[in-house]
Amino acid sequence: MQTIKSFIGELISEAIAVAIITFIGCSAAAMLLMYDPSPYQNAYWGVAIGWGLSVTFAIYVTESISGTHANPAVTLAFALFRNFSWIKVPPYMIAQIFWGIYGGGLVYCMYYSVIDYYNNIHHLTRPLGGGTGVFITSPGLVITPIHAFCNEILLTAFLVFSIFAITDEYNTTAPQANSGALIIGLVVAAISASVGYLEGWAINPAHDLGPRIFFYLAGWGPSAFPGLPSY
Repeated sequence: MQTIKSFIGELISEAIAVAIITFIGCSAAAMLLMYDPSPYQNAYWGVAIGWGLSVTFAIYVTESISGTHANPAVTLAFALFRNFSWIKVPPYMIAQIFWGIYGGGLVYCMYYSVIDYYNNIHHLTRPLGGGTGVFITSPGLVITPIHAFCNEILLTAFLVFSIFAITDEYNTTAPQANSGALIIGLVVAAISASVGYLEGWAINPAHDLGPRIFFYLAGWGPSAFPGLPSY
């Protein structure tokens, strides 16, 4: 029977995984959006691979403790199809989202002066959305909210399907344990590179909702909730 101490360790592991993903991924987004010229101006793949490697690192750090769901959608899928305990689902999700808030705050501490400078020279304010693209996804060009919603269902399903295939012990063509984390990271990078401009490839409620909560409290207000319209 699992002890309380080991279960708390799993929750801490999930929290750390989401913090790693949010910290690296949002920092890559800041490099893309807050600098002119951007270091990724002609190499968007750099942002995509940054997000992908953030997932890879998170798995290598925490997989042996909690399994590195690091995503409420993955936790739900494992409960539905991989016999993950339903009792653990709410605590896992809470830990993931809460540390998404922390990860967003950590990136803000690093980049707040850059964000403020960017907003000043572009005559933007936080409530009008200045700097939100670093942390908050929103519908892209001619993408309606319902279109974005459907896209995210499809992309998250593809992510979960890929994770299941890569980690299936009966899939003899899947990579072994030591390289599975890298392949999952590349799946995330491929999603980012191919459809990122549609609505920012959230595919993870924890890394989208967590920073969104932080930035709502930090002065972004309506540009965080309900969020920016498509442009």
